[in-house]
Amino acid sequence: MDYEFKKNSLDGVYYCQCSMGHEIVGRWLQEEIGSEKAQITRVLQFIRHAKQHHAREHCFTGREISVTICEDEVVIQENTLLCADDDATQYEEELSFYESESSGCCGIEDFERLILQWADFTRGC
Repeated sequence: MDYEFKKNSLDGVYYCQCSMGHEIVGRWLQEEIGSEKAQITRVLQFIRHAKQHHAREHCFTGREISVTICEDEVVIQENTLLCADDDATQYEEELSFYESESSGCCGIEDFERLILQWADFTRGC
């Protein structure tokens, strides 16, 4: 997963641009976590807890986007996908492109590295 952090010098907003297939990760960082130190700390604690108890599934539910860790895999997806309706299966092909931007996954080590680098970036700017 490739990513780049940016800060808008006019309004002070932080951005994370992720590679194709991982766009949702950047959106989650920007919209759900932001530069709030307390939120970043909660996410790092969540990751450490999941690594210690990796036999269980762990969910970090956000307003619009949630993170689920199961063993060594991290899944980030819009909450609307968690409540997908069975009728939606008829539109699967049309929605596949949309879903590619609405969900993504990566390894837990990569995810932790991303959060630590985000914390450093938002603290240092």
